[in-house]
Amino acid sequence: MHFPVNIPLGKSYIPVHLICETLAYFVGYRYYVYLRKHSKDQISAEHRLLIFIGAAVGALVGSHLVGVFENPSLLSRFSLIYLLGNKTIVGGMLGGLIGVELTKKQIGVTVSSGDLMVYPLILAMIIGRTGCFLAGLEDGTYGTASNLPWAINFGDGIRRHPTNLYEIVFWIILWAVLKICERKYRFTDGSKFKIFLASYLVFRFLVEFIKPDYFFGFGLSVIQLVCIAGILYYYKVFLYPSKLVKPYA
Repeated sequence: MHFPVNIPLGKSYIPVHLICETLAYFVGYRYYVYLRKHSKDQISAEHRLLIFIGAAVGALVGSHLVGVFENPSLLSRFSLIYLLGNKTIVGGMLGGLIGVELTKKQIGVTVSSGDLMVYPLILAMIIGRTGCFLAGLEDGTYGTASNLPWAINFGDGIRRHPTNLYEIVFWIILWAVLKICERKYRFTDGSKFKIFLASYLVFRFLVEFIKPDYFFGFGLSVIQLVCIAGILYYYKVFLYPSKLVKPYA
């Protein structure tokens, strides 16, 4: 396979990464609509729309803000183009979380709004990360050099950790674990989303060690510091896991 993977279109081409990213948004949203239609949602359609807007604004700000600070040595080049060209999923998720919580506080919604989004988000992440993998070096989500049997040459002659594929495997495993747990237990309100985000933050914290990030003198990157902040926010998930589920009566 040659990277990046593109679809020829006359004298030009369409990046498969762009197609996957578009599909991730579309398919993820349609899956959410399907799940909401077949479940009892305690949040009205009007409030759902406001929460979506809050999540989108928070995710936009968070993803670009963390992306800009991801490599402090490049901050001297700061400009609008640099701001818009740098984004990260971790920042987007935590920024979206802040946007949602602030919006819910304003409109008086107290029940969880994230549980219904867990499986659509996982599906969207799988599709999106597939695009990241097919983009090769252009996307910047590859890992460090490796001699492991499954290491991949993304086009520069260096075999690397396919960290984007690692993430796809992580999402598939998480999906399966949540589905298995649902057969035996009932998740308490908001717990499914907490598990979703907390587990992803742990995964990203660990996988960043095999990515060519900018690391501070104390051995951690900006994304890892952001992950730690999110993990501390969800500390109850790790200290009191038994409170996340209840057995069926």
